[in-house]
Amino acid sequence: MENVKVTLTKSLIGRKDDQIATAHSLGLRKIGDATVQPDNAPTQGKIKKICHLIQVEKA
Repeated sequence: MENVKVTLTKSLIGRKDDQIATAHSLGLRKIGDATVQPDNAPTQGKIKKICHLIQVEKA
């Protein structure tokens, strides 16, 4: 299965509660935090929701 590396590049301060919760569900709390996630439909939905706050790379 493919994986994607997700890195938080912008602050969560002042963001909507659902965007903060989505970032936390991906394991992202502070700027610069990175996690490797499986490339599946639920993860792609989370990425789409906060695409303006993160950077995504194939892992």
